[in-house]
Amino acid sequence: MANKILIMGESGTGKSTSMRNFGSDEIAIVNPVGKPLPFRGKFDTLNGATESRKITQFMDKAVADGKKVIVVDDFQYILSVPYMNRIKEAGWDKWNDFGDNYFTILNHVNEMPEDVNVYFLTHTETLENGITTIKLIGKLLREKITIEGLFTIVLQTQVNEGNYYFLTQNSGKNTVKSPMGMFQDYSIENDLKFVDDVIRNYYGMDGAKSDDEIKAETETKAGDVEKPRARKGRNARHDDEVREKAEEEMKLHEEALENVANGREEVPFDEVVAEEERLKAERQASEPEKEETPVEDTDSETPKVRKRRVRTVD
Repeated sequence: MANKILIMGESGTGKSTSMRNFGSDEIAIVNPVGKPLPFRGKFDTLNGATESRKITQFMDKAVADGKKVIVVDDFQYILSVPYMNRIKEAGWDKWNDFGDNYFTILNHVNEMPEDVNVYFLTHTETLENGITTIKLIGKLLREKITIEGLFTIVLQTQVNEGNYYFLTQNSGKNTVKSPMGMFQDYSIENDLKFVDDVIRNYYGMDGAKSDDEIKAETETKAGDVEKPRARKGRNARHDDEVREKAEEEMKLHEEALENVANGREEVPFDEVVAEEERLKAERQASEPEKEETPVEDTDSETPKVRKRRVRTVD
């Protein structure tokens, strides 16, 4: 089984540029929208393909040709391009097709040799609870499965004062993660070749660099983005409130989904939304009315009597 690594970040924050230090004989690239790379170089590339069959065949051929690194750039377009091509099509079948195509590519990595690393570069979005995560389409697709749960290593891009980095540890506001001790620094230079060297050393893969080589390279790749400190006081209470609200919304959605499903494996999204609204209205109607606290009448014309303190003397 090959290693799956997820690299998340907004457009223009250094995902594609991170491939710049690979040699053309080391890497094969899947480019779903066929856009030019942001640096010079000629690479074995599959352009303009979003079908899982074409992509998995390309992956297998690249491995057969000796490539140990495969990058699927702009992975979010594996979902969004087919969606736009079928946007006028009604019904639920197309969503099943999108999900099947997406997960077929991810699952195919499990069938590839263990000395291969496959990197998925994708955009991010920030949810209502303030968490930054992988960008998807459709609410149900996100809630059916946590994509990051399929990966052991999830990095995120960060731009700071004109410099481009990868974050390696969770900040509490994202889904970043990496194995204990793999990366020494919270932020590192956005160099995917360095990331690949570290991963190969950590897992003891064939041809990996030595510990001393990785240590020396790590000293030159450390970033200057500091890990956020834990929030306290009012800010922490606000975070707790946001988290509790998100959990309540998730429970409501799961209840609505279960009510609507009624034994079905697939249900229309609109039915679930309608059931959520019904449950919200039902709960609001059952909540006891709050008693209003009497407010003192400050407009009374009754004159106020000011009391004077009198000190007594023995």
